[in-house]
Amino acid sequence: MSHSAPKKLANKRPQLKRLVLLMGFIVASGTLIPACGKVAQDNGAKSTAESSNAGITDSRDMLPSDVLNQLKDLPQLTKGLGDNGAAVLDSNKPTLVKFWASWCPLCLGTLEETETWRKNAAFAGLNLVTVASPGHLNEKEATDFSQWYAGVQADYPKLPVLMDSSGNLIKQLGVQVYPSWAIFDKQGNLVRLIKGNLTEEQAFALAENAGNDFAALKNSTAKPTQKGIDSTESAKSDSPKNKNGVYYNSDGAPINTKTIYLAGGCFWGLEAYMERVDGVVDAISGYANGNPKLADPSYEQVIAGSGHAETVKVVYDADKIDLETVLKYYLRVIDPTSLNKQGNDRGVQYRTGIYYTDAADKAVIDKALQSIETKYTKPIVVEHQPLQNFSLAEEYHQDYLAKNPNGYCHIDLSMADDKLASTNKTPKLAPATTVAEALNPKRYANFDKNALKNTLTKSQYDITQKAGTERAFSHEYDHLFAPGIYVDVVSGEPLFLSTHKYDSGCGWPSFWQPIAPEVITEHKDTAYNMVRTEVRSRVADSHLGHVFNDGPKDKTGLRYCINGGALQFIPVDKMPQSGYGVFVDQVAVKSAK
Repeated sequence: MSHSAPKKLANKRPQLKRLVLLMGFIVASGTLIPACGKVAQDNGAKSTAESSNAGITDSRDMLPSDVLNQLKDLPQLTKGLGDNGAAVLDSNKPTLVKFWASWCPLCLGTLEETETWRKNAAFAGLNLVTVASPGHLNEKEATDFSQWYAGVQADYPKLPVLMDSSGNLIKQLGVQVYPSWAIFDKQGNLVRLIKGNLTEEQAFALAENAGNDFAALKNSTAKPTQKGIDSTESAKSDSPKNKNGVYYNSDGAPINTKTIYLAGGCFWGLEAYMERVDGVVDAISGYANGNPKLADPSYEQVIAGSGHAETVKVVYDADKIDLETVLKYYLRVIDPTSLNKQGNDRGVQYRTGIYYTDAADKAVIDKALQSIETKYTKPIVVEHQPLQNFSLAEEYHQDYLAKNPNGYCHIDLSMADDKLASTNKTPKLAPATTVAEALNPKRYANFDKNALKNTLTKSQYDITQKAGTERAFSHEYDHLFAPGIYVDVVSGEPLFLSTHKYDSGCGWPSFWQPIAPEVITEHKDTAYNMVRTEVRSRVADSHLGHVFNDGPKDKTGLRYCINGGALQFIPVDKMPQSGYGVFVDQVAVKSAK
């Protein structure tokens, strides 16, 4: 499945031209605008029923359709302007929202300027409000924030300050730097998300065009300008000392930003996913490493075969997250063995790739790709090379999923909120001399059930302790067929061998039998108006998945459909030192597919 571009606006109104160019500059210079930064921690909902992959995640956690009503319901702190957002929002006007924090020096330094814009007659056709999110992004808690603002609000008597204690808006928009701005049309649809500060010139241009059709801009096929970004984009372009491009953290110190370019199928989902990763400052969609004669290709040229990959420019805080960790988040949501296809998308533009501008990054990238080679029987086909060219994608591609909450997405965005599974420690048990000894339940009973929230990732906890279900085709173990053993992620109890794993096509790791019948318990499950047989682990009572009678007929006829998040895979070369050496002979041969 590929994207379909919106119909071209054959008769674009001339008055939109200036705004399109303005917004293009904002997109292109997103990392060159001074801003304060702190990373959000959002909570995405998980799918709870096994189903076939429709190519659309149930946990995209995107912008709600009733955003204006949500704004109207928020408490309003500035005395004399009403009690809530409804008192300062006119439903017949588009809305410009400034997100800010009390710890952000640039935010505080521009509150007076923002109030001046709101009082200016030029902004009469536009709602202009600000939003703070107590308890989120390192902001004070609600009571403390209210008390603090009560002492400074007299300096800004006409500036509306809405308080979103839920943090929903910044979470769903993926706001990671302060100040940030969002533009909504009269219906509450997101037109543009600006991660950084607005200059006076840009703000007045928005006000001048407030009466125009913002929906047309949102769906515009116009290309953002390349102002502030050259075709090769040197690593220095993100340096805090470059021009006025400075991001600040909550301590008021400049953020040490670095950049990597990642291709992973449809950039709509990868952009939305990466900008939610803790430590990522911004993510911008574009096209990379294609025909050098097309320095700034259109989407139509890309899908026609220009050779460019749909690529996301990822700007991250190098003092908060390193490249190795960024790549781990990236590799967990792609199939690194799939050539020119990810999810439902097919074509060279959907290939996987890591493109760098700093030669020092090459060693980190090589190591990251080498670390996953043993997990797959197929070769790793992730392209990794210096960035040759990069151009911004069209306006409608930027922040696509926030603008279109029901849009196509092949990535489970909530995984960005989940700790990396690599933080789990590989079990190290005393050697067992016999299989019977290795299967003794007492051997795996020494785990702290009360500490699981700290030792498991959010996804692992949801699956094993709350009978949750990961999204189909989303876990790396679904397409893992390397020799090894699969153990309970909670207790380390051995459950399945790679020898008995096969590709069922259902979207979850599938086995035709467990390592031994006694390690699995079965339970009747009548949830979702279905009658199924749930399977759980013997020792830890972890929810694993379900067993069905549609497995390989030449084997057991059973299909153990298991959540990858309930398992921990130990490759055959690590089994002896981890305490599972007695099973090596059973998995040393090539596992079946």
